[in-house]
Amino acid sequence: MSLYRPVKIGSLELPGNLFLAPVAGYTDNAFRSICAQEGACFSFTELVSAEALYRNIERYGLSVPQTDSLSPSSSPLCDKKNKANQAANNLIRRGENEKRYAIQLFGAQSESIYKAASILSPLKPDALDINCGCPVPKVVKNGAGSAMMKDPSCIGKAVEAAVRASRESLGGIPVTVKIRSGWDSSSINYAQCAQTAVDAGAAMVTLHPRTRAQNYGGRSDWTHITDLVSRIKVPVTGSGDLYTPEDAQKMLKETGCAAIMFARGAMGNPFIFSQTRSLLETGAWQPAPFSARTAAVMRHLETLAACIGERTACLEMRKQFCAYTKGVPGGAALRKKAVHAETIEEYRRIIAG
Repeated sequence: MSLYRPVKIGSLELPGNLFLAPVAGYTDNAFRSICAQEGACFSFTELVSAEALYRNIERYGLSVPQTDSLSPSSSPLCDKKNKANQAANNLIRRGENEKRYAIQLFGAQSESIYKAASILSPLKPDALDINCGCPVPKVVKNGAGSAMMKDPSCIGKAVEAAVRASRESLGGIPVTVKIRSGWDSSSINYAQCAQTAVDAGAAMVTLHPRTRAQNYGGRSDWTHITDLVSRIKVPVTGSGDLYTPEDAQKMLKETGCAAIMFARGAMGNPFIFSQTRSLLETGAWQPAPFSARTAAVMRHLETLAACIGERTACLEMRKQFCAYTKGVPGGAALRKKAVHAETIEEYRRIIAG
């Protein structure tokens, strides 16, 4: 049986098991769209504050009743005078090539999760994901993200709230959860947290097997994924240290997880999805030529500019451009020029040399 295979998450059926993780500052709808075009089977928005979402619904485009009115061409949030609104809308709106996507929420209060999830119907997400793994201080200090793993009951309440909102307002789409191994090395409790989430109605658990204390340093412990697969009855998605197609193949083989989730390995490299599928199905893959990378850069930039405006998109694209050109011969010189680019045409000239 091929390691590339369909995945069923509650009522949601996916054709393959290669997912794009939520990465703050990178996985806006333009990048998710490109990853979907390159073979990502499922993608997740950047984490969104549940409380900020329901307290500022107009900022996220949710005051408009019809989904079609959220398109870049007609949404009032794509007016250049509303840059903050454009950016917020861009985070959670479905990308043009995304057939399946999930909106990821974070929040310490279950009532906030419920209120936020209840107003997402215009966006028609295919799943809701609850972030219980983010290690950054501004999330953790408010009791959200990986801080929830200190008290697994908080995870259960958040999932229950999301499931209730899904049933009442979203047609019963599945609720999933993303966790870490634990808060620190003395409190490895991923199994308890995962089971609590499943008991509360979670249809999938994603495990990044590092502790919060590790942040993104050290090595992730894939044996935790293997163990969790044996413990719970819903699909387990593995994350952590996936930078090449071979890494993905190894994780699927060694852990038995249902799917893998690329995070940093996909930044600037959306081709990793098609490359991994090729490896899993044929045993070989080919690197993306420089021309493919530059074409992806321009698609990404033009898609982003269509929603948030050319000037803002060009500024946002600088960090993405660094990721796209990492490891590319002459990349340093290109990056040095790109930090001053303010128009699409300037990016085009930089790439053309």
